[in-house]
Amino acid sequence: MQSNADSVDAYLDALPEDRQEAIRAVRANILAHLPEGFREVMNWGMICYEVPLEVYPNTYNKKPLMLAGLASQKKHMAVYLMCVYGNAETKKIFIEKWKATGKKLDMGASCVRFKKLEDLNLDLVSEAIASTSMEDYVAREKAFRAK
Repeated sequence: MQSNADSVDAYLDALPEDRQEAIRAVRANILAHLPEGFREVMNWGMICYEVPLEVYPNTYNKKPLMLAGLASQKKHMAVYLMCVYGNAETKKIFIEKWKATGKKLDMGASCVRFKKLEDLNLDLVSEAIASTSMEDYVAREKAFRAK
């Protein structure tokens, strides 16, 4: 369920109250752990945390590289962790740590789906985001494209 909101505040204000609380809490957590240089914007119909094109313009689709995203979908909310998705070892560790918490993991390729805030392990989301510097993320993308 993509949003046409042109700002993060407009996106949040348009959400139902229960989802607004959860998305605001996850957003605050992401912002508290977001490495320097990434930018929070609305893109792809959701809140995105991206590498500005001024830093790395040579992307495959000419859009900024997304480190993470946050969205309210039709049947769930989701945190999109591209920083986990693009690295098999990081994803393996993320899944192992999640399972150790005893919480059920509902994960797609990059998205961790949740219906209420209590379903989400904010510590692991924060850890994944905080562990990825912009320099490392761009270097990983460049190396992938060079293959």
